Amino acid sequence: MPMSPNSTMQTFKLHSRGTGVCQEIQQEGSSHVMKVDAAPVFGGKDKYPSPIAYALGGLISCSQVTAQLVAKDFGIKLHSFEFYLTADFDTAILVGGATEGNPNFQNVEVNVIVETDAADPVFKRFYEETERRCPLYQLFARSGAKINYHWSIRTGN
Repeated sequence: MPMSPNSTMQTFKLHSRGTGVCQEIQQEGSSHVMKVDAAPVFGGKDKYPSPIAYALGGLISCSQVTAQLVAKDFGIKLHSFEFYLTADFDTAILVGGATEGNPNFQNVEVNVIVETDAADPVFKRFYEETERRCPLYQLFARSGAKINYHWSIRTGN
């Protein structure tokens, strides 16, 4: 029987405190704290990762978590992952206050190398399903950012 989205809803609650562009963010029910700062061009001191780095890091982390869930459904084994991400972001609106342009990521290119024993045809279906099911991949894609993943296999020993 298929799952119903309403019966599987998960609510996330976060709280933050900060001054200037620095803040500490904590998820309710978790002892983990994310410390956030910004690069000097954005008014920060670059003491901690920026919100942009967290967003892009979240994208590739979520892809890896989703890949593990999909692999379980496909009955394949995944071992190590490597992600190489490049994203273009025009700062004209954010920093300069430009009235035209797009304050979103323009192009997001991600090269993913997965160590797996999966064969090519299964691997292609696997990564297509991973992209379909990954909430942060979908968030970026549906925001209008041009997102392009390149998946490749590193065979196991």
